[in-house]
Amino acid sequence: MSHQYRDRIRALEQRAERAGESLDPEPPAEERAMDLLREGFGPTVSLYCEARTGESWVRFGESEFDRLEATMNDWLELYARCYGVDLDTTHTIREAAELLVDTHNIRDVAVVLTGVPERERVTE
Repeated sequence: MSHQYRDRIRALEQRAERAGESLDPEPPAEERAMDLLREGFGPTVSLYCEARTGESWVRFGESEFDRLEATMNDWLELYARCYGVDLDTTHTIREAAELLVDTHNIRDVAVVLTGVPERERVTE
């Protein structure tokens, strides 16, 4: 795998770490949730889609693939926290990519995978 993807995975991991350290979910903030989708979750899923489409299909090494998937789940958990919901997600990046292809909307993907904000509204 090219260093380009390794470097991009690491940058997404670092951004997720920084976002997690600075996230204040009180009060719930839909605007912040959308920022997290645009800044991290969307680019993480897009990186996978980019690597798996086109002329240069990329096979991630096990370590890189695990890091990419873990980073995607970290972004999803941060997104849910913006609504006051604590989740421990274990979705596959392929699942997220397939949903993105079907919906063409990263927020819809996050809602389907987390149940948030619908989950929050159901419990109120």
